Amino acid sequence: MSEEQTVSLVDVLKEDEELEEEASAVLAGSDSDHCSYPQGYVKRQALYACNSCRPKGGEAAGVCLACSYKCHEGHDLFELYTKRNFRCDCGNRKFTELQCKLHPEKEEVNRLNKYSHNFFGVYCTCSRPYPDPEDQVEDEMIQCVVCEDWLHGRHLGRVVPDCVELQEMICELCMNKNPFLWTYAAHLSVPGAAVQVKEERDADESNTNLPIKEEKGDEVIEPSCKRSREEVEPSCRLMELQTIGQKRVQSGAVFWPSGWRSKLCSCTTCKECLSEAGLSFLLDESDTVLAYENKGKTNEQRQQSHDPLMSVLDNLNHVQQLEIIHGYNDMKTELKDFLQRFAEEGKVVTPDDIRQFFEQQSRKRRRDDAGCFYPN
Repeated sequence: MSEEQTVSLVDVLKEDEELEEEASAVLAGSDSDHCSYPQGYVKRQALYACNSCRPKGGEAAGVCLACSYKCHEGHDLFELYTKRNFRCDCGNRKFTELQCKLHPEKEEVNRLNKYSHNFFGVYCTCSRPYPDPEDQVEDEMIQCVVCEDWLHGRHLGRVVPDCVELQEMICELCMNKNPFLWTYAAHLSVPGAAVQVKEERDADESNTNLPIKEEKGDEVIEPSCKRSREEVEPSCRLMELQTIGQKRVQSGAVFWPSGWRSKLCSCTTCKECLSEAGLSFLLDESDTVLAYENKGKTNEQRQQSHDPLMSVLDNLNHVQQLEIIHGYNDMKTELKDFLQRFAEEGKVVTPDDIRQFFEQQSRKRRRDDAGCFYPN
């Protein structure tokens, strides 16, 4: 048997564990049984875009987790991870030949939904699919917390810091659209080698396509939220930082450490400024993907504490419980012995080997239940 057709048991277990953790982080915070449409514009949820149902040249549309299972099973779906303040589009006017099976009564369009090129299956400033069959470079994708687009690490215009999974990122485009964020970045952001990356990017601009901001010496671009001292409340944190005048290179994506949102100014004027910019969510710690994932983990733990198998056992008498427990222990012992033979012979376990084991277990159980033996 060739190497391409075999896999070690350690690889199988490791891959399964990683996939399970990833799925848990994304899906456990969303409802997999009920369409989220009745909840309105959900604060954050897992979303998908259906390439099979969208007519060629049609509008962008997103569907919730439950609808991806029940209404779009087997379809060509683009995974969007999570998006904020989105209402499920499944079956509305954008789907000309589909009616939602879970909640068919929907308005024609959800006017407050925001869409991006992600809904057409492309990501980053390079507008490429993920995974990209033409891209041979191993690179992680990181989501901007403002536009929620996914960008390649090499297209961020700076070095990706360590422990990036515990940080939040705002891409350069969003920083430049909201210049006052550069003031916060000078004081609150994770230090990074933006200048070095920019020089490397200039040498190979074809790999990034990020907009490069023109340097103007030591001149600091004034934030759009700058106000005169008479207009600002005495406790305005943003004005205090502007007064300090600390500078940083206004180039490349910005990474923010855990808890940075709590250090943003929340005075009345700054709240109005954030609201006008559509950034009020930055003052909400529960808006973060980390908070969403923690919510999902809590839901999963709660479900595990009500394990259906344990509920079934509780409804059985003592003899039946013992029979099930003995049967489980017997299967576990047989599986251990089965795998031990491979270990002793120095062989790897293939998926076919595992399937064969459970098929034998199934035949054995049928023979035992029938009280007789059948030829193999």
